[in-house]
Amino acid sequence: MSKKYFGTDGIRGRVGEYPITPDFMLKLGWAAGMAFRKMGACKVLVGKDTRISGYMFESALEAGLTSAGADVMLLGPMPTPAIAYLSRTFQAEAGIVISASHNPHDDNGIKFFSGKGTKLPDDLELMIEELLDAPMTVVESSKIGKVSRINDASGRYIEFCKSSVPTGTTFSGLKVVIDCAHGATYKVAPSVFRELGAEVVVLSAQPNGLNINDNCGSTHMGQLQAAVLAEHADLGIAFDGDGDRVLMVDHTGAIVDGDELLFIIARDLQERGKLQGGVVGTLMSNLGLELALAELSIPFIRANVGDRYVIAELLERNWLVGGENSGHIVCFNHTTTGDAIIAALQVLMALKARNEGLAQTRQALRKCPQVLINVRFGGGANPLEHPAVKEASARVTQAMAGRGRVLLRKSGTEPLVRVMVEGEDETQVRGYAEELAKLVTEVSA
Repeated sequence: MSKKYFGTDGIRGRVGEYPITPDFMLKLGWAAGMAFRKMGACKVLVGKDTRISGYMFESALEAGLTSAGADVMLLGPMPTPAIAYLSRTFQAEAGIVISASHNPHDDNGIKFFSGKGTKLPDDLELMIEELLDAPMTVVESSKIGKVSRINDASGRYIEFCKSSVPTGTTFSGLKVVIDCAHGATYKVAPSVFRELGAEVVVLSAQPNGLNINDNCGSTHMGQLQAAVLAEHADLGIAFDGDGDRVLMVDHTGAIVDGDELLFIIARDLQERGKLQGGVVGTLMSNLGLELALAELSIPFIRANVGDRYVIAELLERNWLVGGENSGHIVCFNHTTTGDAIIAALQVLMALKARNEGLAQTRQALRKCPQVLINVRFGGGANPLEHPAVKEASARVTQAMAGRGRVLLRKSGTEPLVRVMVEGEDETQVRGYAEELAKLVTEVSA
């Protein structure tokens, strides 16, 4: 059994492509419950996003956990980072989130957190995997787990988010449009910003089980851009379906991506003398982020694409801040995982400290033109190992003389090679990308 089913990445696949069925969720709940019980008394928190399949999978997971003797505390629709936080607050052995993040409603997945709000230990993941292949047995009736519901989960998480800014902070006079993607932030996000004094206009906060991420949220920014302009707002904030990604829009309607938000947060921490170490980005982080941080003498390293790799690098280096251009931003000085609401609050605090608008603050980072071309191949020999591709990649890298870079990588989910070139001259970058993409196509034929 692949470990893709576990950890902070969880399962992310379309029902039918991966075995995310009620039967599988029942067995997974049982296997997890059996594994957690080996640590002693077992209490597991279960949350979900707003997609309609969550009702079915929540019931199956609950049945599996209780059949193994685990007590279950149901949170209902809550952002993924809220489950990480509440697992610590309630001293649970684990937290489980039923969600497919930014994907459409007919996808689903699952994420596990330890009782510390972090990735499950490898040995515990392995134990769960092994139990998935074992016959399912039910504990004796006197040891079957109990189920309860936490009715004040939203309020607890709202207060936690507010605690990430100094006591007495007010955003009075700031007008913000918030797009909740009809997802897990629809209850808590508007309350957080209103209770901190902002004037809030809310979009996409009427989930019906089918409209999560549907032409809204951080993957579809057009609605938010239009609303910011129509409302004459200071800025807009877009969350994804499970609340671990955030993008913004400035008052002109321009999108501000995760690289820019990460820079704003890191620079503010440095100016306040609270930046510990440097910043972790990914292989897809814009070169402009690296150059802007270098001008401030802030160390920067790149991890593989994926929040789990960013988190692993932060832990290894004992750094505080990292993220992806998609808007998954980790602030270890406040929480244990990527949290979109907390990241957004840190950006607002940075704007307040500099007495600047988002459009002005973002100008300190000059993004380099980046061209990404996806090349489909037959799944045979790896075209990236072809001598001609290696030679061409090295030649283009040398030609850009440290002011650009080339990234060729295979997709982890599709038979695609992603050809990415970035640098300071857009025409040059596009020409190099098309040249390399053509070569990859030829050697893949």
